[in-house]
Amino acid sequence: MSVFTAAVVQAAPVGFDVARTLTKLGDLAADAARRGAKIAVFPEAFVSAYPKGLDFGARVGARTPEGREMFRRYFDSAIDVPGPACDQIGRIAKANELQLVVGVIERSLGTLYCTALFFGPDGVCQGKRRKLMPTAMERLIWGFGDGSTLPVIETPLGRVGAVICWENYMPLLRTAMYAKGVELYCAPTVDCRRTWAPSMRHIAVEGRCFVLSACQFARRSDFPADYPIDMAPLSGSGGDAVLIDGGSVIVDPMGEVLAGPHHEGECILTAEIDRGAIARGKFDLDVVGHYARPDVFQLHVDERAKPAVVSAT
Repeated sequence: MSVFTAAVVQAAPVGFDVARTLTKLGDLAADAARRGAKIAVFPEAFVSAYPKGLDFGARVGARTPEGREMFRRYFDSAIDVPGPACDQIGRIAKANELQLVVGVIERSLGTLYCTALFFGPDGVCQGKRRKLMPTAMERLIWGFGDGSTLPVIETPLGRVGAVICWENYMPLLRTAMYAKGVELYCAPTVDCRRTWAPSMRHIAVEGRCFVLSACQFARRSDFPADYPIDMAPLSGSGGDAVLIDGGSVIVDPMGEVLAGPHHEGECILTAEIDRGAIARGKFDLDVVGHYARPDVFQLHVDERAKPAVVSAT
């Protein structure tokens, strides 16, 4: 399909509540489909919380019982991949005939990962992308992905890949994605700073790809009543206090903004994607092709899984 509509969903989950979050995801996906979208991108950690402002009771050399209990609650609100929640997202994709990219918190054994899942319009989970580099305090609660989850998925809409939040500031990771031929570069995030959209424009120009960036818009009321946050909101007060204020954006391969950035509340942004723009852009810039200098610079990517325990057979 050479011309189609893409959507980025700017919303918050029902924090720490998988069932209600999946219901909201289904409603938003249906709304995107009604707007004609063939692909919809959801924010980082949409299922089912980005724990904005929490410290989980951790200090250097010390942890609190209350912080451990909060982590237990967060762990319980994560999902197994594969698993029942994953199956439900697949049913949502199929019911709405959507290519879906959804940020989730994935639970594997005793570790959580910030992950992006890919679903085809047939409801099949096509793959996952575990965040390689959690940022700052995120390293306390999320494990590190390895090179085995760096897929670019072949779809009728084009080659779909995802780079999560501040991973977009890792030039070597971006280069690896360009080398895989990414055309629909999805950037699920919770970074709502005004510096984010210029970065997305740079990536679109650099990779000569469409960038679909979905950010959460989260208020205090999107989290449990006993959520122990201690930080100044971006605006508002009480339940209306804004903790993450969006900035979702869609950019074309020449860096032109097609939709967004939007900072005024939850929304679904849509734009028409013309895949012909990719080839027109690569005419004078292909950073892993005719504009590369492999005689001077080369990137080596290790895509082997790195399990902690390997059993000999």
